[in-house]
Amino acid sequence: MKVTREEAVRNRERVIDAAARLFRERGFDGIGVAALMKEVGLTHGGFYGHFESKDDLEVQACNRALDHSLERWRKRAGRSPDAPLDAIADYYLSTAHRDDPGAGCLIAALGQEVSRRGPGTRQAVTAYLNSAFDFLAGLIPGRSKAARRRKAIDTYARLVGALVLARAVDDEALSQEILQAVREAVIR
Repeated sequence: MKVTREEAVRNRERVIDAAARLFRERGFDGIGVAALMKEVGLTHGGFYGHFESKDDLEVQACNRALDHSLERWRKRAGRSPDAPLDAIADYYLSTAHRDDPGAGCLIAALGQEVSRRGPGTRQAVTAYLNSAFDFLAGLIPGRSKAARRRKAIDTYARLVGALVLARAVDDEALSQEILQAVREAVIR
C-alpha cells in the first residue's frame, strides 16, 4: 500500500519523537533501528526512506529534544515574569523531571554519551548550550554581559549536575536533598 506524502511526513515525525524519548530513556546505543521502528508501528525497511543513517536520526532527535527543552524554559519563564529563574529551577529540579528522563533534559540524560558521538550530535548540543546560556543570561542580573553569561553557565551546570546525581542514587531522601540544595543555591 502506497503511503501519501503527508503520511510519510507524519511517520517521520513520529520516528523522531520516539527516538528523542527512547534515546533519553535508554541511551543512544540502548535501542536499535528495528526496535525503534517497531515501537512506532513501522517496518525496519522504511527507516532508510526517512533517514540516511541512525546517526542522522540521532542528530534530528537531539535537535527535537533540545528545542523542546528550551521552549519549555521560555514558557515557564514567561508564566513567572517576576521570578523566571525560580520557575525554571522549580521544574528542572522536581521529582517529576527526575523520574521521567524520556521527556526531560537531554543533557542530563545523555551528556556523558554525547562526548563520544559524531560531529552532528555534538554540534546540535553545542548550538543548544549556547542558546540556553544566552537565555539564562537574560534572566540573571549582573554588571556585564560576560558576567551574566558566566553565571548562566554556572547555573546550568548546577541544574544538570543535580539532576544527574539525584537520578543516580537509590536513596529517595538523598535524591530530594540534592534537588533541594541546588534549587536553593540557584534561586539565591
